Amino acid sequence: MTKKELNQNAKYKQELIDTFEPDFTFNKKPLDRFNAAKGNDAQEILKKAEKLSELKSKINSIENCNLRDNSKNLILGDGNANSPIMIIGEAPGKEEDESGLAYRGDVGQLLKKMLLAIKIKLENVYVSYSVNFRPPEDRKPTSLEIKRYSIFLKEHISIINPKILILMGGTAMEAVTGLNNKISNERGNWKEIILENKTYPIMITFSPSYLIRFPENKKYSWEDLKKIRQKIQDLDIKI
Repeated sequence: MTKKELNQNAKYKQELIDTFEPDFTFNKKPLDRFNAAKGNDAQEILKKAEKLSELKSKINSIENCNLRDNSKNLILGDGNANSPIMIIGEAPGKEEDESGLAYRGDVGQLLKKMLLAIKIKLENVYVSYSVNFRPPEDRKPTSLEIKRYSIFLKEHISIINPKILILMGGTAMEAVTGLNNKISNERGNWKEIILENKTYPIMITFSPSYLIRFPENKKYSWEDLKKIRQKIQDLDIKI
Protein backbone atom coordinates (compact mmCIF):
# COMPACT_ATOMS: atom_id res chain seq x y z
CA MET A 1 0.00 0.00 0.00
CA THR A 2 1.39 3.44 -0.96
CA LYS A 3 1.91 6.30 1.48
CA LYS A 4 -1.01 8.14 -0.14
CA GLU A 5 -3.29 5.13 0.32
CA LEU A 6 -2.18 4.75 3.95
CA ASN A 7 -2.96 8.41 4.65
CA GLN A 8 -6.36 8.10 2.96
CA ASN A 9 -7.17 4.96 4.94
CA ALA A 10 -6.23 6.70 8.19
CA LYS A 11 -8.41 9.65 7.23
CA TYR A 12 -11.48 7.46 6.62
CA LYS A 13 -10.87 5.54 9.84
CA GLN A 14 -10.76 8.74 11.86
CA GLU A 15 -13.88 10.04 10.12
CA LEU A 16 -15.73 6.86 11.02
CA ILE A 17 -14.62 6.95 14.64
CA ASP A 18 -15.49 10.64 14.95
CA THR A 19 -18.97 10.18 13.51
CA PHE A 20 -19.75 7.27 15.83
CA GLU A 21 -20.28 9.72 18.66
CA PRO A 22 -24.08 10.09 19.20
CA ASP A 23 -24.39 13.86 18.64
CA PHE A 24 -26.58 13.70 15.61
CA THR A 25 -28.67 16.14 13.63
CA PHE A 26 -31.94 14.90 12.26
CA ASN A 27 -33.29 14.94 8.72
CA LYS A 28 -37.05 14.50 8.55
CA LYS A 29 -37.15 14.10 4.78
CA PRO A 30 -38.08 10.49 3.95
CA LEU A 31 -35.94 8.41 1.64
CA ASP A 32 -37.09 7.96 -1.91
CA ARG A 33 -37.93 4.27 -2.09
CA PHE A 34 -37.36 3.95 -5.84
CA ASN A 35 -35.03 6.79 -6.67
CA ALA A 36 -32.80 7.74 -9.57
CA ALA A 37 -34.01 5.18 -12.06
CA LYS A 38 -33.97 5.80 -15.80
CA GLY A 39 -34.77 3.79 -18.89
CA ASN A 40 -34.52 0.05 -18.32
CA ASP A 41 -33.73 0.64 -14.67
CA ALA A 42 -37.08 2.41 -14.30
CA GLN A 43 -38.89 -0.61 -15.74
CA GLU A 44 -37.02 -2.89 -13.38
CA ILE A 45 -37.97 -0.68 -10.44
CA LEU A 46 -41.64 -0.81 -11.43
CA LYS A 47 -41.53 -4.61 -11.53
CA LYS A 48 -39.85 -4.68 -8.15
CA ALA A 49 -42.39 -2.23 -6.77
CA GLU A 50 -45.23 -4.57 -7.75
CA LYS A 51 -43.48 -7.55 -6.16
CA LEU A 52 -42.70 -5.59 -3.01
CA SER A 53 -46.33 -4.51 -2.77
CA GLU A 54 -47.42 -8.14 -3.02
CA LEU A 55 -44.85 -9.12 -0.38
CA LYS A 56 -46.11 -6.41 1.95
CA SER A 57 -49.65 -7.72 1.56
CA LYS A 58 -48.47 -11.22 2.45
CA ILE A 59 -46.74 -9.98 5.59
CA ASN A 60 -49.76 -7.90 6.58
CA SER A 61 -51.96 -10.97 6.34
CA ILE A 62 -50.07 -12.79 9.12
CA GLU A 63 -52.42 -13.92 11.87
CA ASN A 64 -51.82 -14.51 15.58
CA CYS A 65 -48.58 -12.54 15.60
CA ASN A 66 -47.58 -10.66 18.75
CA LEU A 67 -45.31 -8.37 16.75
CA ARG A 68 -48.00 -7.36 14.28
CA ASP A 69 -50.69 -7.00 16.92
CA ASN A 70 -48.58 -4.59 18.99
CA SER A 71 -47.20 -2.38 16.21
CA LYS A 72 -48.54 0.64 14.38
CA ASN A 73 -46.83 0.12 11.04
CA LEU A 74 -45.33 -2.58 8.88
CA ILE A 75 -41.80 -1.51 7.91
CA LEU A 76 -40.80 -3.21 4.67
CA GLY A 77 -37.81 -1.24 3.38
CA ASP A 78 -36.50 2.11 2.20
CA GLY A 79 -33.95 3.47 -0.22
CA ASN A 80 -33.05 2.49 -3.76
CA ALA A 81 -34.75 -0.81 -4.58
CA ASN A 82 -32.46 -1.17 -7.60
CA SER A 83 -29.31 -0.85 -5.51
CA PRO A 84 -26.53 -3.46 -5.69
CA ILE A 85 -26.27 -3.30 -1.89
CA MET A 86 -28.96 -4.44 0.54
CA ILE A 87 -28.61 -3.86 4.28
CA ILE A 88 -30.68 -5.97 6.65
CA GLY A 89 -31.03 -4.85 10.25
CA GLU A 90 -32.70 -6.45 13.24
CA ALA A 91 -36.12 -4.87 13.86
CA PRO A 92 -37.82 -1.47 13.70
CA GLY A 93 -37.80 0.68 16.85
CA LYS A 94 -40.19 3.25 18.24
CA GLU A 95 -39.34 6.01 15.76
CA GLU A 96 -39.60 3.66 12.80
CA ASP A 97 -42.91 2.26 14.02
CA GLU A 98 -44.38 5.73 14.42
CA SER A 99 -43.08 7.11 11.11
CA GLY A 100 -43.51 4.00 8.97
CA LEU A 101 -39.96 4.47 7.66
CA ALA A 102 -36.76 2.51 8.19
CA TYR A 103 -33.72 3.71 10.12
CA ARG A 104 -34.88 6.90 11.80
CA GLY A 105 -33.32 8.86 14.65
CA ASP A 106 -29.91 8.14 16.16
CA VAL A 107 -29.64 4.72 14.56
CA GLY A 108 -30.40 6.05 11.09
CA GLN A 109 -27.96 8.93 11.46
CA LEU A 110 -25.21 6.58 12.59
CA LEU A 111 -25.84 4.21 9.69
CA LYS A 112 -25.69 7.14 7.31
CA LYS A 113 -22.32 8.24 8.66
CA MET A 114 -20.91 4.72 8.70
CA LEU A 115 -21.69 4.38 5.01
CA LEU A 116 -20.32 7.82 4.19
CA ALA A 117 -17.03 6.72 5.75
CA ILE A 118 -16.68 4.28 2.84
CA LYS A 119 -18.04 6.72 0.27
CA ILE A 120 -21.62 5.39 0.09
CA LYS A 121 -24.74 7.50 0.49
CA LEU A 122 -27.55 5.94 2.48
CA GLU A 123 -30.09 6.83 -0.22
CA ASN A 124 -28.11 4.76 -2.72
CA VAL A 125 -28.59 1.48 -0.84
CA TYR A 126 -31.69 -0.50 0.11
CA VAL A 127 -32.38 -1.05 3.81
CA SER A 128 -34.75 -3.47 5.51
CA TYR A 129 -35.21 -5.56 8.65
CA SER A 130 -35.26 -9.19 9.72
CA VAL A 131 -38.75 -8.75 11.14
CA ASN A 132 -41.10 -6.09 9.83
CA PHE A 133 -42.85 -5.00 13.02
CA ARG A 134 -41.49 -3.41 16.17
CA PRO A 135 -41.13 -5.94 19.02
CA PRO A 136 -42.85 -4.88 22.27
CA GLU A 137 -40.55 -2.69 24.39
CA ASP A 138 -37.91 -3.09 21.66
CA ARG A 139 -37.00 -6.55 22.88
CA LYS A 140 -34.98 -8.93 20.72
CA PRO A 141 -37.19 -11.04 18.42
CA THR A 142 -37.47 -14.66 19.51
CA SER A 143 -36.02 -17.45 17.41
CA LEU A 144 -39.58 -18.49 16.51
CA GLU A 145 -40.37 -14.97 15.31
CA ILE A 146 -37.12 -14.76 13.37
CA LYS A 147 -37.82 -18.08 11.68
CA ARG A 148 -41.40 -17.09 10.84
CA TYR A 149 -40.35 -13.85 9.18
CA SER A 150 -37.26 -15.30 7.49
CA ILE A 151 -39.52 -16.77 4.81
CA PHE A 152 -40.61 -13.28 3.83
CA LEU A 153 -37.11 -11.90 4.24
CA LYS A 154 -35.61 -14.38 1.80
CA GLU A 155 -38.30 -13.54 -0.73
CA HIS A 156 -37.49 -9.88 -0.10
CA ILE A 157 -33.81 -10.49 -0.87
CA SER A 158 -34.68 -12.28 -4.10
CA ILE A 159 -36.86 -9.37 -5.21
CA ILE A 160 -34.18 -6.75 -4.56
CA ASN A 161 -31.53 -9.09 -5.99
CA PRO A 162 -28.49 -7.24 -4.65
CA LYS A 163 -24.85 -7.99 -5.41
CA ILE A 164 -23.85 -7.68 -1.76
CA LEU A 165 -25.81 -8.35 1.45
CA ILE A 166 -24.83 -6.64 4.70
CA LEU A 167 -26.32 -8.22 7.82
CA MET A 168 -26.30 -5.88 10.80
CA GLY A 169 -26.83 -7.62 14.12
CA GLY A 170 -27.39 -11.12 15.44
CA THR A 171 -31.06 -11.20 14.47
CA ALA A 172 -30.22 -10.48 10.83
CA MET A 173 -27.48 -13.09 10.93
CA GLU A 174 -29.85 -15.74 12.29
CA ALA A 175 -32.66 -14.81 9.92
CA VAL A 176 -30.57 -15.10 6.76
CA THR A 177 -27.94 -17.72 7.59
CA GLY A 178 -29.56 -19.72 10.39
CA LEU A 179 -26.53 -19.08 12.62
CA ASN A 180 -27.28 -18.17 16.22
CA ASN A 181 -23.73 -17.96 17.51
CA LYS A 182 -22.23 -14.84 19.02
CA ILE A 183 -21.98 -12.23 16.31
CA SER A 184 -18.43 -11.46 17.45
CA ASN A 185 -17.46 -14.96 16.29
CA GLU A 186 -19.04 -14.57 12.83
CA ARG A 187 -18.55 -10.93 11.84
CA GLY A 188 -15.84 -9.71 9.53
CA ASN A 189 -15.62 -12.71 7.20
CA TRP A 190 -17.32 -13.03 3.85
CA LYS A 191 -19.90 -15.82 3.66
CA GLU A 192 -22.39 -16.89 1.00
CA ILE A 193 -26.01 -17.97 0.81
CA ILE A 194 -27.93 -19.38 -2.14
CA LEU A 195 -31.50 -18.23 -2.78
CA GLU A 196 -33.46 -19.10 -5.92
CA ASN A 197 -30.30 -20.61 -7.43
CA LYS A 198 -28.36 -17.37 -6.97
CA THR A 199 -25.37 -16.89 -4.70
CA TYR A 200 -25.14 -13.77 -2.56
CA PRO A 201 -21.95 -12.67 -0.76
CA ILE A 202 -22.67 -11.72 2.86
CA MET A 203 -20.87 -9.58 5.40
CA ILE A 204 -22.03 -9.87 9.01
CA THR A 205 -21.30 -6.91 11.26
CA PHE A 206 -22.58 -5.09 14.34
CA SER A 207 -25.79 -3.08 14.15
CA PRO A 208 -25.75 0.71 14.63
CA SER A 209 -27.99 0.40 17.70
CA TYR A 210 -25.47 -1.98 19.28
CA LEU A 211 -22.60 0.38 18.52
CA ILE A 212 -24.44 3.25 20.19
CA ARG A 213 -24.68 1.12 23.34
CA PHE A 214 -21.17 -0.32 23.06
CA PRO A 215 -19.02 2.23 21.19
CA GLU A 216 -15.82 0.36 22.09
CA ASN A 217 -16.68 -2.07 19.29
CA LYS A 218 -16.71 0.56 16.57
CA LYS A 219 -13.12 -0.34 15.67
CA TYR A 220 -14.33 -3.77 14.58
CA SER A 221 -17.09 -2.26 12.48
CA TRP A 222 -14.52 -0.09 10.76
CA GLU A 223 -12.61 -3.24 9.77
CA ASP A 224 -15.81 -4.73 8.38
CA LEU A 225 -16.64 -1.56 6.46
CA LYS A 226 -13.21 -1.55 4.83
CA LYS A 227 -13.79 -5.11 3.65
CA ILE A 228 -17.14 -4.06 2.19
CA ARG A 229 -15.49 -1.21 0.32
CA GLN A 230 -12.84 -3.60 -1.01
CA LYS A 231 -15.52 -6.07 -2.17
CA ILE A 232 -17.32 -3.27 -3.99
CA GLN A 233 -14.09 -2.48 -5.80
CA ASP A 234 -13.31 -6.14 -6.52
CA LEU A 235 -16.77 -6.69 -8.05
CA ASP A 236 -16.59 -3.36 -9.90
CA ILE A 237 -19.89 -2.27 -8.37
CA LYS A 238 -21.04 1.23 -9.19
CA ILE A 239 -22.87 2.93 -6.36
